[in-house]
Amino acid sequence: EVQLQASGGGLVQPGGSLTLSCVGSGFSFDDYAIAWFRQAPGKEREGISCISISSGTKYYVDHVKGRFTVSRDNAKNTVYLQMNSLKSEDTAVYFCGTENMILGCSINGRIETWGQGTLVTVSS
Repeated sequence: EVQLQASGGGLVQPGGSLTLSCVGSGFSFDDYAIAWFRQAPGKEREGISCISISSGTKYYVDHVKGRFTVSRDNAKNTVYLQMNSLKSEDTAVYFCGTENMILGCSINGRIETWGQGTLVTVSS
């Protein structure tokens, strides 16, 4: 069974850090680029970052650039999203998804498999 699971969310104070993990199983993880999305309460889901198969391409939307870092360990079938300097507006459910892209990655590409989300709450 193809599965993708995001985890690592929780409650953190403004200015704090969290690292999310996205673990895949049931498919060849290193055949897929991975994209991160989030959906804040009352808002549409937005793509925020992605990483290519080889980690050679990494992309961030402007409002997380410099604060978030995406990485992957294909041996562990895992992609990470390190989030620093968190703000209240980062509060959202975070999702990961697979993209069938041999080269590069995109937050606007077609997602084949969605992972279950993990809630990040930034609040004092």
